[in-house]
Amino acid sequence: MMQVTETLNSGLKREIKVSVPAGDMEARLVKRLSAAKDKVRINGFRPGKVPMQHLRKVYGKSFMAEVVNEILTDSTRTIISDRGEKAAMQPDVVMTEDEKEAEKILEGGADFEFSLSYEVIPAIEIKDFSDIKVSRPVYDVPESEIDEQVNRVAESARSYEPKTGKAAEGDRVTIDYVGKIDGVAFDGGTGGDQPLVLGSKEFIPGFEDQLVGAKAGDEKLVTVTFPENYQASHLAGKEATFDVTVKEVAAPGKLEVNDETAKNLGLESLEKLRDIVRGQIENQFGAMTRQKVKRQLLDQLDGSYQFEAPSKLVEAEFGNIWSQVTRDLEIAGRTFADEETTEEEARAEYQRLAERRVRLGLVLAEIGEKAGVTVNDEELQRGLFDTVRRYPGSQQQEVFDFYRNNPSALVNLRAPLFEEKVVDHLLSQITVTDKKVSKEELLADDEDEASEKPAKKASAKKADKAEGEEPKKKAAPKKKAKEADAE
Repeated sequence: MMQVTETLNSGLKREIKVSVPAGDMEARLVKRLSAAKDKVRINGFRPGKVPMQHLRKVYGKSFMAEVVNEILTDSTRTIISDRGEKAAMQPDVVMTEDEKEAEKILEGGADFEFSLSYEVIPAIEIKDFSDIKVSRPVYDVPESEIDEQVNRVAESARSYEPKTGKAAEGDRVTIDYVGKIDGVAFDGGTGGDQPLVLGSKEFIPGFEDQLVGAKAGDEKLVTVTFPENYQASHLAGKEATFDVTVKEVAAPGKLEVNDETAKNLGLESLEKLRDIVRGQIENQFGAMTRQKVKRQLLDQLDGSYQFEAPSKLVEAEFGNIWSQVTRDLEIAGRTFADEETTEEEARAEYQRLAERRVRLGLVLAEIGEKAGVTVNDEELQRGLFDTVRRYPGSQQQEVFDFYRNNPSALVNLRAPLFEEKVVDHLLSQITVTDKKVSKEELLADDEDEASEKPAKKASAKKADKAEGEEPKKKAAPKKKAKEADAE
């Protein structure tokens, strides 16, 4: 029989020594060989007539290796379950590294011994929620804001008529361009038949200004410097030239905001356009409201549940945060000194943030399990589509296929959906009071949120908020980094 001996029980750390007698290993091997006897085909023997000894000689070691893997897979799960524990992560398995000893095990001449090292998820006693109170900031969107956004949408449908003469600000030019750095064209810097409204600030600073006064047929050399915080780090801060051919200059027609404009956008009426715009704006502010409510809820849970978090989980979470922070600083061309901190201070602060995230994740998981919260396949599918839609159209199928073909990625996708459902459950159990606020108040960062970040800039802010990062936008010459991120 398998022998299981606990060799370490300290805090959340556990070590288990497991020994499977050679006789048990032999019995498992014989069972596999017997099952294979009628199936294998070996030259010189009729089906089902291969002597067991010969079968063992041919397949013994490979079958015993399968036995070893089977024991590792099944016993690891069973041992931890029988102990009434939950492992924080997949246990580390240590087997003999001695080749002669390993050979004896595969030949059935020695006991199979291995050890398991893991951390357990601590027992969490869920407390009463009745004392939790949060304030829900509510911003009533004025009609003037809807009007402003409708006008922006209508601007995209504005008609343009080709004109002779020089391009002025507000005119639309259609251009071909080739971007170069040090005389060499760079990836993403070439475009054709590109419409550009001068003054729209769609392209990087200085690009549009140099096309004012150009005429159809003109060839212009535009010289610009990419912003220091440009999202494509290999271009950030560099001077580039663009060979630009102006193919057409067109003057804007009158801006019309009416039913016809809505129909040009594929909608039946202006009222329908206003309804859609209103819904989009309310959804955006609603997401900000939820973020602030969730922040208050998590802060109170964090104050109520203080316990040791599994170090492996904290280490993994810190790694994710730190990787994003350093990547953001690199893209921005900044250092920790620029952020008025040091790397040591930043590491300590993000370590605390990682511990908080892990603790809260375990608390929410326990609350959700006790409340019977689940994520069904339909909800997971919707979450997948929402994730895919955040990527550029050319990448969406690739991202979709990645998730569909990687079960572990889908598991990671299920986790935030589960968390949001647990938050919904909690909000139905606690006291939530609505509070009317201004737009500025809703958009402002919470003081406690800022206190969690050692740095003042976007890198730390993203680390505290973002679940993931969207792929980089096309390199040049379009958009400054902040505008691209906002999309």
